[in-house]
Amino acid sequence: MIQPGNLFADLPAPKTGEVFETLLEDRQLRIERICSSPWPEPLLYDQTSDEWVLLLTGHALLECDGQPIPLNAGDYLFIPAHTKHRVLSTSAEPRCTWLAVHLDPGNDT
Repeated sequence: MIQPGNLFADLPAPKTGEVFETLLEDRQLRIERICSSPWPEPLLYDQTSDEWVLLLTGHALLECDGQPIPLNAGDYLFIPAHTKHRVLSTSAEPRCTWLAVHLDPGNDT
């Protein structure tokens, strides 16, 4: 039976860092809900997949290839594979909730 979900239901509230939850994964596509604490870990990501990210709530400051990128609720960003990026800051109120879509390169053969 097909069941609906709600992005804002049962939101985790991490004390530090972020919580990643996979909502859908199929072939070369992965969709995640990300919930940020007000104190993100400044991990530098270098992913093998393209990522499209939408900030649903809050405001944040990202760094992509050394460039600061401020985001507010409703803003989205496409991050190509192997673009070094990190979350520099996230709001405490409202907390940041994200929707991330990852497109893996897969095997075309």
